[in-house]
Amino acid sequence: MAHLLGAEALRLEFPTKVVFDSVSLGVDEGDRIGIVGRNGDGKSSLLAMLAGRLEPNAGRVTLRGGVTVGVLDQGDTLDDTLTIREAVVGDTPEHEWAGDPRVRDVIAGLLADLEWDGSVAPLSGGQRRRVALAKLLTGDWDVLALDEPTNHLDVEGIAWLAEHLKRRWSRNSGALLVVTHDRWFLDEVCTATWEVHDGLVEPFEGGYAAYILQRVERDRQSAVIESRRLNLARKELAWLRRGAPARTAKPKFRIDAANELIADVPEIRDKIALQSLAVSRLGKDVVDLLDVSVTYDGAEAPVLRDIEWRLAPGERTGILGVNGAGKSTLLGLITGSIQPSSGRVKRGKTIQVATLTQRIDNLEAHLDDPVRVVVAGLRTSYVFGSGSKAQELTPGQLLERLGFQSAQLSTPVKNLSGGQQRRLQLLLILLEQPNVLILDEPTNDLDTDMLAALEDLLDSWPGTLIVVSHDRYFIERVTDQQYALFDGHLRHLPGGLEEYLRVRTAQQAKTDAAPPRSAGAQPATAKAAASPALVGAERRTAEKELSSIDRRLEKLTTAIAALDVAFVGAHDDYARVSTLQSERATLADEQSTLEERWLELSEALER
Repeated sequence: MAHLLGAEALRLEFPTKVVFDSVSLGVDEGDRIGIVGRNGDGKSSLLAMLAGRLEPNAGRVTLRGGVTVGVLDQGDTLDDTLTIREAVVGDTPEHEWAGDPRVRDVIAGLLADLEWDGSVAPLSGGQRRRVALAKLLTGDWDVLALDEPTNHLDVEGIAWLAEHLKRRWSRNSGALLVVTHDRWFLDEVCTATWEVHDGLVEPFEGGYAAYILQRVERDRQSAVIESRRLNLARKELAWLRRGAPARTAKPKFRIDAANELIADVPEIRDKIALQSLAVSRLGKDVVDLLDVSVTYDGAEAPVLRDIEWRLAPGERTGILGVNGAGKSTLLGLITGSIQPSSGRVKRGKTIQVATLTQRIDNLEAHLDDPVRVVVAGLRTSYVFGSGSKAQELTPGQLLERLGFQSAQLSTPVKNLSGGQQRRLQLLLILLEQPNVLILDEPTNDLDTDMLAALEDLLDSWPGTLIVVSHDRYFIERVTDQQYALFDGHLRHLPGGLEEYLRVRTAQQAKTDAAPPRSAGAQPATAKAAASPALVGAERRTAEKELSSIDRRLEKLTTAIAALDVAFVGAHDDYARVSTLQSERATLADEQSTLEERWLELSEALER
């Protein structure tokens, strides 16, 4: 593979910190690299140096002749005087951009709900982000450097972006550098991971799941990383291997050591114990929405229609839906801040609801106070879990688990980073000891390690949990079931995120058949409807084939294990070793083919 860009002995320092010291690395054609690390360790700075946006104090970045680099910054750089059309395609004649399949695909995938000739000025932050992303992706670049591209995108937008980046270049051309905390996106798009820490950049093969495995093994062997971080990473690996069917049915790697590493890791949550404790704290009644509809003054149609939903003690639910679908209204019904237009809301007598909002309102009274002063006014202890697994933690211990260092306790709240403020906000809410916890986009501003720490805390939190998030990994990790809002109706999703995307794809296919809103030649979406579900004899045939594949895979696993044993006894017989290697390769190829077919049948039967 040809070399595209490289960095040699990079050094970057700020007045109070050396960010990088003698970092050398390279990017080749075909590389798809995810950049991860703690907040403040230099991920965005590294991306900016490689893209030529930031000059290092020492060292140099070199580009192969003619290589072009496209950059998506975190900041908003759109010109408010432009229309969306002008911001995305500039003054390019319509017949040129409308005749380019890539441009049509980008506009349809990111901007289908926006007025093509409308002004940029009144757009929301999320809409402006999509316009900036569309502007970049319509260009022809050898290297794309994306800084938090999934910020403000909903689940569909993230899925579309992942698919676009996988199709954008052929396998061994182009290169992608992406800083993101979206772990599903990292796993879906990236084939390599760079971890930024302690002034270094450490490379790993594979996406997020493979990175976690290798990091655990590195930490286990070196024994230089604190046991807390190791245990969190091992717990996350256990979930990756045991968790959602879509993840376990399509393994990203086959390493026997993985099973050994997680053999002594217990299940992520003790559901029975947590539910029992939740019932003791909540009683049997939480919140019941009974035939509820909500219509706002002046609106032509209800935001929510005929909602029938009964929340149970200890239930852990994820809520999905496009922007404007009514998620905030649904949460308002649960908290009591919104009253239904029809139907009724029944609340248990003992419920105490707390909400982690996207704003930091509950920190405003403490902005000038050091963190230690805020902590001093809190409860003296908090109990997580139940029975023999119960843990009593002080506020200081909770802060430590959420990544605060002792030196930061003297920092005024207003001088904390966005991620640190978010963690302190969560601490204040948890110490209120609510029994119904609502998390509204809780992953904003948190790095992957802090997300793992948050997930670990929630694993032992005994109460009813409701999560609204566009982070697919987080939703699958902390909730046991998902619901979605479609056209004002609440629908249960037994198939989880994949079912949600199939339904939305089918809806979008119907929408695409409608005439465009503007007179211009707005491109049509190229999405197809979801495949039909298997029924009748076709379904029975698929079930039989799936059962047959299961039996064959079991035999293949046994046969491959026997060959591995035979290798040990034949290490001096080169002819025998060659024969065994050939036999094993044949069986492994058959195993891989059957696993792919097993996945296809499983997905078809789930529809």
